[in-house]
Parts: sequence; structure tokens; C-alpha cells
Amino acid sequence: MKYILVYSYLIFLICSVVGYFMEVLWIYIGTKKIVNRGFLCGPVIPIYGIGALLILFCLLRYYDDPVVVFVFGIIITSSLEYFTSFILEKIFHNKWWDYSKQRYNLNGRICLRNSFAFGVLSLVIIYFVVPMFGMLFSLFSFKVWLVIAIVTFILLVLDIIYSVVIAYNLRNRIIIVEELKNEKISLIPIIFEKKLKESIEGFKAFPNRLLKAFPDLEQNYHSSFEIMKNYRKQLALKKKEMKLEKKNNKKKK
Repeated sequence: MKYILVYSYLIFLICSVVGYFMEVLWIYIGTKKIVNRGFLCGPVIPIYGIGALLILFCLLRYYDDPVVVFVFGIIITSSLEYFTSFILEKIFHNKWWDYSKQRYNLNGRICLRNSFAFGVLSLVIIYFVVPMFGMLFSLFSFKVWLVIAIVTFILLVLDIIYSVVIAYNLRNRIIIVEELKNEKISLIPIIFEKKLKESIEGFKAFPNRLLKAFPDLEQNYHSSFEIMKNYRKQLALKKKEMKLEKKNNKKKK
């Protein structure tokens, strides 16, 4: 049982890392910019690892029927992407990606283009990646792979905790600003600024990386983020002014 758990986790991790670099490369081809993709800070996108494990456990038995692997690969991975989008939106009240502009999409959560690509990836995993894993795991003893698994698992858990905190920070900022915008006080700049300060000044980390990784998120709440960014600039200017005043006061003394 321990062998299955360790090697399954390692397959999950490797596919998550490969998926991350695939996403980065895809974005670079389209924008010529290198963007740290994914929900986590590290070079890992877990949905790829989970998808790979589901494909292996569900479809490896159909090795002799590539049509079944392709069709059910599309169904499994598309269902996973849809479910992940739904859960993230319910937890964080944010839509992390949106395929509404793509043809043949379902609620903006999945689209035919991506689903077809995932079907091809399912074939690649079953017929090319599985033999490579066998060769890879034969390079070192189980104890070595166990140590690697434990160390990387600890790092992954820490990354998940930190990323969830940042995502909740982002969620709370959006909710606060949206609520303030809907209140009558938004028409009175002085009171609005005071309320905004009381509400979000305690949030230290600003989730710039998440906004770059999920541009659809920034577009959906563009006005809210602009308000927060402008407020942060105002705070930074005030802090600089206060420091200059202190320096001038010391010089006068």
C-alpha cells in the first residue's frame, strides 16, 4: 500500500510540475510574457496531477482501445476542470478563469478547445508517459523516492496554506470594496476613503501574482482592483510624507 501511495503522489507531483510549464509556455507563445501560472506560488498546478492520476486509474485498463482512452479522457478531465472552477468560485467568490469568449463553452468553465487538448494529453499519458515513469522510478531505490516524496509534500502543504491565505485576502478585499461601492457613502469621497481604510488597511499582502496568473479575475473586478491600487498608492505617499516630516523636524531640532 505504501508503494502505491508514494509512487502515486510522485506521479501527481511530476504531472503537476509538467502541467505548470505547459501553461507557462502556452501563455508565452500567445503574449511573449513569462507568467507564474496557477493558484500556488510554486511551479505546480495540482489539477494536472489529479487529472493524470484519474486517467491512469480509470483508463489504463483500456490500453488496447485508444478511442475509449481519448473520449473518456475528455469526459474525465473536462469534468475535473468544471468541478474545480465551481468549487474555487464557491469558496473564494471569484471566477478564476472564464472561457465565455471561446466557442462551444459550458458556463465559461470548460470549452471544446481545451477539452480536445486534454483528450490528446490522455493518450500521451497512457501510451508514452506510463513507460517513462517505470524507467524513472527504477533509477533510485524506494527509500530515496520516499524521502523525495516527504520533503516535497511538506513544501507543497506549506505552499497550499500560504496560497489559500492570499486567496482569502483577495476574496475579502473584493467583497469589502464591492459592498462599499454599493453603499451611499461611495458618493462621499472622504467617508468612502475612511471606511475603505478601516476595512482593508489590515491586509498586508496584495495578491499581484494571482492577478497576473488569472487575468480573467482581474478583468471581472477591474474597478475594485483599481480602487484598491489607488488607495495603496495614497497610503505609500502618506507614509513617505510622514517620514520626510520626521526628518525635517529632527534637522530643525
